[in-house]
Amino acid sequence: MSKTAILTDTNSSILQKEADAMGIFLLHMTFTVNGVDYKEEIDIKWNEFYNMLSDPHTTVSTTQPSPCELSEMWEEILKSYDEIVYIPMSSGLSSSCQTAKMLAESDYQGKVFVVDNRRISVTQYQSVVDAKAMADKGIGAADICRRLEEDAALSSIYIMVNKLTYLKRGGRVTAAGALIANVMNLKPVLQIQGAKLDAYSKCRGTKAAKLSMIEAMKKDLETRFKDLADDGKMTLHVSFCDMTVFEVESWKSEIREAFPEYEIHSAPLSLSIGCHIGPGALAIACAKRSE
Repeated sequence: MSKTAILTDTNSSILQKEADAMGIFLLHMTFTVNGVDYKEEIDIKWNEFYNMLSDPHTTVSTTQPSPCELSEMWEEILKSYDEIVYIPMSSGLSSSCQTAKMLAESDYQGKVFVVDNRRISVTQYQSVVDAKAMADKGIGAADICRRLEEDAALSSIYIMVNKLTYLKRGGRVTAAGALIANVMNLKPVLQIQGAKLDAYSKCRGTKAAKLSMIEAMKKDLETRFKDLADDGKMTLHVSFCDMTVFEVESWKSEIREAFPEYEIHSAPLSLSIGCHIGPGALAIACAKRSE
């Protein structure tokens, strides 16, 4: 039986201490802030990142892992393991997945299997949990990759943006549009259905945005994912960007009340999302548990 390692990146919202406890490997993503490169969690923590982001003159960009960086990490892991399942963020949101797939197919065929199951942040986290459980049961890397990718369309994320300031910086809305939305206290709700980030609704105030997200998730679980939800195969997640403990617990409490039959996993949104939407964001997500 092959010894299979599970590798993901910090886009999954997994911290190094959590990765160590789970028995998986973690690649720390690079962010460029005002021209300086930082490794997430190593050179910059979440609170430090958002403090820097609050400066209106700050420029932020994300950087995908280079083939050299990936190769070095894979080579190190393969000293102790026979094969690797690598779970990066969705190919619809970054080219890093496709880069890794090409490298694996050209130089590591049969050794490294790159999963593209169109997930990010807390839904990507669920894929990692499932992959580790399968590896522990002796399922090989190729089968783990296949099973995760078969579930590619079976997740959903809704995100409330607190201010449009950060989407404006990224060129996703105009300065005038951001100003009007902020003055009118509009809270856009965005959605990630695998391939990309899209608009879902515009709400007046946080309370209305929360209700919109909860209703959207209820609809998903009662329609698109009804059979899976009835069979107990859907997981529920709560996420956030730079919120106080009270705000996070309040959001979790509302989710528990709306979905009492679910256990809820909670984690901050990955910085790859946070750098575009800014602090104060809230999210709810669901994902099929791969078996």
